[in-house]
Amino acid sequence: MYGSKNGLHPAVLEFEKLVADKAQYRKQLEEWVRFSWRWATTDKYKLVFKVQASALRAIREFLDSKGFVEVLSPVIGPVTDPGIRGAKQASIDFYGHEYKVMSSAILYKQYMAASLGKIYFVSPNVRLEPLDSIYTGRHLVEFYQVDVEMYKASYIDAMDLAEELVSYVVRYIRDVHGKELEEKLGRQLREFQRPFKRYPHKEAVEFVNKLGCRNPPKEELLWECEKLMSSHHDAPLFIYDYPKGARGFYDREDPERPGVLRDFDMLYPEGFGEAISGAEREYEPEKLVERIRQGGEDPARYQWFLQMAKELYPLQTAGFGIGVERLTRYLCGLRAVWEARPFPKVAGIAGGP
Repeated sequence: MYGSKNGLHPAVLEFEKLVADKAQYRKQLEEWVRFSWRWATTDKYKLVFKVQASALRAIREFLDSKGFVEVLSPVIGPVTDPGIRGAKQASIDFYGHEYKVMSSAILYKQYMAASLGKIYFVSPNVRLEPLDSIYTGRHLVEFYQVDVEMYKASYIDAMDLAEELVSYVVRYIRDVHGKELEEKLGRQLREFQRPFKRYPHKEAVEFVNKLGCRNPPKEELLWECEKLMSSHHDAPLFIYDYPKGARGFYDREDPERPGVLRDFDMLYPEGFGEAISGAEREYEPEKLVERIRQGGEDPARYQWFLQMAKELYPLQTAGFGIGVERLTRYLCGLRAVWEARPFPKVAGIAGGP
């Protein structure tokens, strides 16, 4: 529960103890991955996977009730999300052409939002995370994400929807699994009071710097700084208006505030860190080309996306993505996301199912 040492949930504290000895932790994680079918059959993880299924059901119920349409997501394509924070993309040979395995279907959900108005994917993603990501407790190479997108919406609309969605899911899980979670996992979920606190990026950096976590002013919050800020809240919180350059080319720069992006993150409380990332999308074709080049990439690789932006102009959408395993970790109070995933894939560790 909130209120433990430094505001961190006991499972987060337990994970910190695990990674204190990195060599021993890696050895334990290698065994965890290699023999994942053993722990998956225990009562604890049977409950975890049931809660995960219920959370997905709650997400679908909530979005369907709001008029959203579930759409099949791509698994491969000519391009994928380049803004994946230090991770690398995976590629395949698609009949003589290099195609990317989706690291995020963000570019694809925009045109389906233009078609249907309000859509969501429940989409698999692959990101070749850096080797040190195994020490965060929050990164998987293979994970699922619920991607939500709305036509003619703002990032404020997206934040409001994300806040309502997370509150609904937590309330649903409390109602369906609350007693079992408390008895078997010692997890007590508190019902959130809305609205959630919202910090401009500049204020968030000042917040963590005062707590001793030195975060560069023009960068996203470092993983440790995110955890620290999260630990000082007992409900989710938003960080918004990230500086240009901190995110992908598709996040819209505010035309009235050059250098500021109309985007956001939501953090879980109790030290669990990032929950959701979202934004308004850049829709001016010339601006998209400029932003792609500024990111060091060739606009020719995004030919279909740029053509779509011209043909469907103005392709004004906003949305967000919520990681299913991170949500499960929070709901169940788990040490790390690899506990929230059947057949887990983590950076640098092979040999499992």
